[in-house]
Amino acid sequence: MPSIKEARVLILATDGYERSELRVPLDELKKRGAAVKIASLEKRPIKSWDERDWGDTVDVDLTAEEAFSKDFDALVLPGGQINPDLLRADEKAMRVVKDFLASGKVVAAICHAPWLLVEADALRGRKATSYASIRTDLVNAGADWRDEKVVTDKGIITSRSPKDLDAFVAKIVEEIEEGRHERRAA
Repeated sequence: MPSIKEARVLILATDGYERSELRVPLDELKKRGAAVKIASLEKRPIKSWDERDWGDTVDVDLTAEEAFSKDFDALVLPGGQINPDLLRADEKAMRVVKDFLASGKVVAAICHAPWLLVEADALRGRKATSYASIRTDLVNAGADWRDEKVVTDKGIITSRSPKDLDAFVAKIVEEIEEGRHERRAA
C-alpha cells in the first residue's frame, strides 16, 4: 500500500484529450507527491481539446510500447471524444490498459475514457459510470451503469465529466493507498 507521496502514476493519452481531464489529475497528483508520467502513441507533445477548439500541449515521457504496469501503481485515462477513440483502436495502447487491468493495480477512466475499458472487456458485471452519451456502450458491454460522480469496483474507477474531477482525483488517491485489488476476469 504505497502512500500517494511514493506512488508512481501513468497517464495514457493522445491528441484530443480533454484538457482538464489530463491537467487536473496531473497537477493534483503531483501536488500530493506522486511521480506522474505521460505515455502516448508517439514520443512527442500531444495536443488537448479545450471546450470548442484545440488547446495547449503536454510533453510525453514515454511511448505506450515502453509503458508497463510493473513500473507504476496506477493508470489514469483522460477522456474527450477524440483521445479514447484513437487509443482504443491502437494495439499498443490497449496492451497497456489490459496490462494494468490484469495487474490488479488502480485503473481510473473519466468521461469517454471508459471506452478503453469496454474495448478491454473489463466492465462485464462491474459497476461503472461515464459521460452520459456513452452509457449504452457501457451497458452493452455488461456494466451496471450508475449516474454518480465516481464509481469504483475493485480498483477500477470511473467518473462522468470534468465537473466531477475533484471526486475523481480524491478516489484515485484513496485507491492507490489501498493497494492492489483482486479482480476476477470480466
